[in-house]
Amino acid sequence: MKIKNIFFGFMLFCFAFAFNSCESFLEEEPRENMSLSQFYKTANHARSGVNVLYNTGLITYYDAGVYNGATIAWGPYLSGLYDNEYKGQEVIVQYSQELTISQSNIANQMNTLWGNCYTAIARANTALKYIPGIEDVSFAAGEKERLIAQAKFFRAFNYFHLVKFYGDVPLVTEPYESLENLYVPRDPSSAVYALIEQDLKEAIPALADAAFVNNGFRITKATAETLLANVYLQMSGYPLNTNRYTDAAATARSIINAGKHSLTQHVNHAERSAYNILRTEDILTEYVFSRERSATIADYQNRWVQLSFPVYAAAWGTFKYTLTNNAIRPMPTLINAYDPVNDLRIQERQFFFTQYPDQNGNMSQFEQPSPWFYLDEEAMFETGISGKDFPIYRYAEVLLIAAEAIAQAEGVTAEAVGYLADVRARAYTTRTRAQIVSELSALSREAFIEQVWAERIREFSLEMKIWDDIQRTRKYPVTSASNRGVVTFIDVIGAQNPWGATFQEKHMLWPITEQELQRNPSLTQNPGY
Repeated sequence: MKIKNIFFGFMLFCFAFAFNSCESFLEEEPRENMSLSQFYKTANHARSGVNVLYNTGLITYYDAGVYNGATIAWGPYLSGLYDNEYKGQEVIVQYSQELTISQSNIANQMNTLWGNCYTAIARANTALKYIPGIEDVSFAAGEKERLIAQAKFFRAFNYFHLVKFYGDVPLVTEPYESLENLYVPRDPSSAVYALIEQDLKEAIPALADAAFVNNGFRITKATAETLLANVYLQMSGYPLNTNRYTDAAATARSIINAGKHSLTQHVNHAERSAYNILRTEDILTEYVFSRERSATIADYQNRWVQLSFPVYAAAWGTFKYTLTNNAIRPMPTLINAYDPVNDLRIQERQFFFTQYPDQNGNMSQFEQPSPWFYLDEEAMFETGISGKDFPIYRYAEVLLIAAEAIAQAEGVTAEAVGYLADVRARAYTTRTRAQIVSELSALSREAFIEQVWAERIREFSLEMKIWDDIQRTRKYPVTSASNRGVVTFIDVIGAQNPWGATFQEKHMLWPITEQELQRNPSLTQNPGY
């Protein structure tokens, strides 16, 4: 484990941040290096120690790169349901599609993913050790408790990603302030999940009871509850199979009943559809948690916009960017999940688009659909810098978690049907909500749950959630060009992906690299690698 390299330097030298009034807390930059004897003495130190967590570890994996897509897309690439036009260069994509990933051929990527998550955990651990001891009258009422709660959230957030990716991982809960106990063995996944649950349950009461976008884009009670509901859903499936559906349902209900968040509604079914509003606007109560971006700070710009066009389109010379790449190109299996008659999301310029005027005004037809959802037209054609935030959790996901968890725990109740119908009725603009409710109510429990899984595929196809669902359900989606809109599910083990590769048990987890195994002799490799 890269404990020494990742943590020790940070524990000896912590960041202090300037607190000049700026557009948002993201604008803060390190001002000087301070030892721990100086740091974590004031309220400003506490704020800095938590602010840095908003730009460390997992949350940065939601940032895009024009070649590699995004780190958060590595799971979806492993599903085989996405392509990247630069996969000859970005080999993790090709190895994922071929299901030939190993501890050596994607070592650089795995070292980065592992290391950055543990860096965030280390910073959270330091904040959690020292902030409680700070006495400073400049703390606002409840502020210290909210800062501690945010640190607990980010520790849980990063451990959740690690435990999904690797299974058993070293559980580190204290700062590394000496060279002792550097070689931490892997702890059981159940212990990691227990810490995640504890952190979130302790954080929730102290966090602001407000919508994320009305709370300065800081973690709220609903943000932590959504993560916790997601955690319970994941724990209920493979590999733990602990059946926490009742807890997932209760946690999702808490968010719904609080009334702080809502689905964005259509103004029309064209450029002001709910999906285009989500594409272009950040101040929406549908957003429960987003990766904040800025058009005025170069290091914080959104580069997903460059993934909205295929590679060849950059040669038109009409963009403010020199490179574009359809790096999250949906495979036909995904596109065929949408009903072409009823589902607005698959219509042109909703989630996807298939053509655009070139430099001569002639309509250029793309070889495959591109993500319209990522396009910031002002940035693409006028400014060359986008400040559009990227969604991590939307209220639509809260509703679908509730629908699935209630159905699993209680059966196909009117409540479960209603939550799924809320999401589907927004998309199925040719059907009434009453028609949708009637159809869903007639389903068996198993059929209804599969409808929730299918809706998750359609609703979040461009938000990088599909691999988590495949992992926990152990089911793989199957669609057909001759019966578009119908999704069935088969066992993932033994299933073939669109590239002809067959999933094995080992593919449900990722390998630990040889470098990590050499750095930490207490680590063991995942089976099959």
